[in-house]
Amino acid sequence: MQATFFSLDVGREAFLPILRGLWVNVQVLLIGGACVVVLGLGLAVLRTLRGPAFAPLRFLATAYVDLFRGMPLIITLYLVGFGLPALRLQGIPTSPFVLGTAAIVLTYSAYVAEVFRAGIESVHPSQRAAARSLGLTHRQMMRIVVLPQAVRNVTPALLNDFVALQKDVGLISVLGAIDAVRAAQIIVGQTFNFTPYVVAGLLFVLLAVPSARIADAVSARARRRQQSGSVL
Repeated sequence: MQATFFSLDVGREAFLPILRGLWVNVQVLLIGGACVVVLGLGLAVLRTLRGPAFAPLRFLATAYVDLFRGMPLIITLYLVGFGLPALRLQGIPTSPFVLGTAAIVLTYSAYVAEVFRAGIESVHPSQRAAARSLGLTHRQMMRIVVLPQAVRNVTPALLNDFVALQKDVGLISVLGAIDAVRAAQIIVGQTFNFTPYVVAGLLFVLLAVPSARIADAVSARARRRQQSGSVL
């Protein structure tokens, strides 16, 4: 068992290829994470628009969130990563990196949109009323008054989603991208030894631990702020 899962010689040989693959995962994480925040916030704002004139936008945003929250990420990866190139449409990218990132953004934007929506709805209506009494437009009210408070309220939940995203970026390996998981899989196929999977797993853990500790610290700070009644 030790030779199969904890071979030092195989681990040393596998470390650098897996580390290079992990850089691909980190790039997907950074690019995808930024896109998820922008798209998720946009969806949340659309879902919180009031008035019958915005009903079609609310319906579309709700349908998007329900669809991608209900669909497993692996299915989205297959549909985007293999389905779109199969259409052979001009301009459709074929890079597993691009398609994998797009699939992850589609899925995680739905989850983050709900987090942002909860934050927006947590802002007391009196804040909106005060902003309107000062003559602020709806856009100004959202930008200056509502969104800063909403983001602060849901920061711990957003950080937890980021930690989950750090793990799920490894799924782009199913599309053929040479990330840490795929690099480990190739070496396992060559050596018939599972140590590379252990190395890849440990690298993902080391990547996630700092974010998890930051999330814990922010959550603890938010609890202390609520207990003390502070708004700072």
